[in-house]
Amino acid sequence: MPSTVIKTEQLTKRFGDFTAVDAISFGVEKGEIFGFLGANGAGKTTAMKMLIGISKPTSGRGWVAGYDIETEAEQVKKSIGYMSQKFSLYDDLKVWENIRLYAGIYGMKDKEIAEKTERVLRELGFENERDTLVKSLPLGWKQKLAFSVAIFHDPQIVFLDEPTGGVDPATRRMFWEMIYEASARGITVFVTTHYMDEAEYCHRVSIMVDGRIDALDSPKNLKQHFKVQSMDEVFHKLAREAKRADFL
Repeated sequence: MPSTVIKTEQLTKRFGDFTAVDAISFGVEKGEIFGFLGANGAGKTTAMKMLIGISKPTSGRGWVAGYDIETEAEQVKKSIGYMSQKFSLYDDLKVWENIRLYAGIYGMKDKEIAEKTERVLRELGFENERDTLVKSLPLGWKQKLAFSVAIFHDPQIVFLDEPTGGVDPATRRMFWEMIYEASARGITVFVTTHYMDEAEYCHRVSIMVDGRIDALDSPKNLKQHFKVQSMDEVFHKLAREAKRADFL
């Protein structure tokens, strides 16, 4: 039976008179690849910040990995992985130092870190790069490493904030293969992206407009509902209804 690992009820975030996230309610199941889409200013980044425990909601409630995002934010942070477009790595540290740093932050034991580091380097084909400074790695390699670091501690959920921005299509396809492998292991993947072809790879997709979720379903069902051939067309049908300017 599926289990809900992310749930929100009327989750809202206001900044003064401006409502960045407007009473959104949805659930995400274990192992699901959930696309969280929206134009710049739609509110998706603000919503993600609440879900990962770094911004408190104005009203409404949310739970991630069974923890209340407002009252149990520290437990939320320990149960998730996170990767941003900037790859969440320290350029002036070596490959193995980045792995050890993040594993230590997540409370893993030294022996477990050492054993798993060797396995991850082997799986990535990075055995000869363990002592390489991250800033010397090609962009695609940094991306592979950053994702591996984000799930190194086997989190229940990994949040990916526009993780493939600025990389070529072949590298993006490779990255999505890693996402599917993580999903097959039972890790829930919550991903924001500007690339509508990537939305096609998700099990379900939500589309935010002006702080609200205006559509939520599988890519196949959304295309059927809007009578279009691609997620790009779905997105533009909804985005053109947006009334507010870019914000957040």
